[in-house]
Amino acid sequence: MPVSPHELLAEDLRVGGLEPFSTLDFPGRLAAVVFCQGCPLRCGYCHNPELIPPQAEGLVTFGDVLSVLDSRKGFLDAVVFSGGEPLAQAALLPAIEAVKARGFAVALHTAGTSPKLLEKVLPHLDWVGFDVKAPFEGYEGVTGVAKAGGKARACLELLSRSGIAFEVRTTVWPERLGAADIRAIAFALEQNGVSRFVLQETRTPDRKPWPGPGALDDAALMAELAGRFEDFEVRRAQS
Repeated sequence: MPVSPHELLAEDLRVGGLEPFSTLDFPGRLAAVVFCQGCPLRCGYCHNPELIPPQAEGLVTFGDVLSVLDSRKGFLDAVVFSGGEPLAQAALLPAIEAVKARGFAVALHTAGTSPKLLEKVLPHLDWVGFDVKAPFEGYEGVTGVAKAGGKARACLELLSRSGIAFEVRTTVWPERLGAADIRAIAFALEQNGVSRFVLQETRTPDRKPWPGPGALDDAALMAELAGRFEDFEVRRAQS
């Protein structure tokens, strides 16, 4: 098969890993998951710290990714770009185009670190899982990056106007996020017309329950949020 210009540019995508089959990462689709290497955020609860550096040993070439996809045509119907943070790499756009050219649907998992790149890739996406880390004015306490909240807010506004199906999820880190923070996040989401909101449980680095009670244990708060969103879910972490 001739190599297209899109594939040549897509080869610059740094890939930290590939999950060849997933039923969880793209609702209603059988998908491969491409884990993009590198993330500009430093979230205190991160469970994939090996994907934070922009460079790492044992990277998978994007050519290898395409070979796997070619071998699974007719079985898989989608590809998810996850991370790390996919929007940290300009090569994301040609990589998505190369995947779409093969007939796969495409989903993106992102924390919204680059509004400019998100605007370019949105027309090529079929679904987005969007991570809101904290109230937008309080991102530094969770991510370690002061300006990350403004970029995430701008990305959410782009996504909300796009017409693309998406969910917003917040990982509830008990050390930083309490009931007041979650209500502030919920208000911002409502202002952007978000219909699906997911709260995710945080586990310690060794996958144990976070010690002590947290906001997810507040039954009244969970009931309140369920009444504020068309689709609300609490997603407990697996041991």
